[in-house]
Amino acid sequence: MDAQTQLELEAAAFRRLRQHLQERTDVQNIDMMNLAGFCRNCLSRWYQEAANERGIDMSKEEGREAFYGMPFAEWKEKYQSDATDAQKAAFEVSHKDS
Repeated sequence: MDAQTQLELEAAAFRRLRQHLQERTDVQNIDMMNLAGFCRNCLSRWYQEAANERGIDMSKEEGREAFYGMPFAEWKEKYQSDATDAQKAAFEVSHKDS
């Protein structure tokens, strides 16, 4: 496989992941962090950092909007619930060495 095709496939997979996470509004970021060690915020930060490394001026909020498909405040209001005590405890265990 040539490098351009690989780049295009990776970009397509990333776009599909982003779309999937925009559609799965029932999945909370803390659950993703507890199970996978990353969440939507991590992905949006990596996106922002990649833009900044290439000389594209992108703020944290712009990166989040690009990933969430809406302003982060709107996402939080519509879809984010308060973390349960069990979710918080699981986070402490899974990230104790972070």
